[in-house]
Amino acid sequence: MKAVYISEPGGPEVLEVRDVDAPVPGQGEVLIDVVAAGLNRADVQQRRGFYPPPPGASEVPGLEVSGRIAGFGPGVSKPFSLGDKVVALLAGGGYAQQVAVPAEQVLRVPEGVDLVTAASLPEVAATVYSNLIMTAQLQPGETVLIHGATGGIGTMAIQLAKAFGAKVATTAGTDEKVSTAKAFLGADIAINYKEEDFPESLRRQNGGKGADVILDVVGAKYLAQNVDALADYGRLVVIGLQGGTKGELDLGLLLKKRAAVVATALRPRPVAEKGAIMTAVRDAVWPLVADGRIRPLVAKTFPLDQVGAAHRYFDSGDHVGKVLLVL
Repeated sequence: MKAVYISEPGGPEVLEVRDVDAPVPGQGEVLIDVVAAGLNRADVQQRRGFYPPPPGASEVPGLEVSGRIAGFGPGVSKPFSLGDKVVALLAGGGYAQQVAVPAEQVLRVPEGVDLVTAASLPEVAATVYSNLIMTAQLQPGETVLIHGATGGIGTMAIQLAKAFGAKVATTAGTDEKVSTAKAFLGADIAINYKEEDFPESLRRQNGGKGADVILDVVGAKYLAQNVDALADYGRLVVIGLQGGTKGELDLGLLLKKRAAVVATALRPRPVAEKGAIMTAVRDAVWPLVADGRIRPLVAKTFPLDQVGAAHRYFDSGDHVGKVLLVL
């Protein structure tokens, strides 16, 4: 089969399509003929040499795919049939024509979504639901601040938080993206972080109150501002480190607000945890997709042999929603 490998750490030019042996599904795994694979920030970090795969995971990048069931390893208990249309959450291996994945991490495609578009859903749905709902316990009527409005995580998080009855604030880097976040995605408050101090702007537009929950993909660069932006009893959930790994934390302010800082990662979690998250996504998120309250957003698709161009487009930050590789 054909699969993408990283020849050395670097830019999009280090991505190579190679002919390799197809995977053989192991105990409890299913084999998927991949139709499309989603690009994620973790793929870029892996390409740059900053985010190696977890032990035992494929060196091929790619954390989510859509496709059809092509085979079964021993001991698969989930009731799949050959040819079923599915999506899968992966620890790696998605940029390939086939992938073997634990059955717990596989779901049937939600109703009303075509098989290519479906590749935009599993990683972001699992990340957003597990962090906003399962970890931060976001409640109806609370204010949530979501950084990175128009990326894959941001577009899903805004829609899911609105569907769960939260007031949504978000940040973006251009006036055009601010407008998109409000007019197209439904954010109540959208802040251009390049022109405004986002904690101050949030309080000004939110009746003097900060955020009950903050979903942050930036990390160290935003740590002080995020704590400033928290409301009393607020919860800051850090899920990305685009702005660095080490920052200064004002424990006095955190104590004063009785607030919490949590950092989580989805990729290295054990199969049982990922399976529980995917089951929760199936039960809580798929119905919102089926009835149109959450729309999967695909910015652009690229064939597998144009993976370098796909990464260059992703790195540009011009996309609204997901970038996909189509096989």
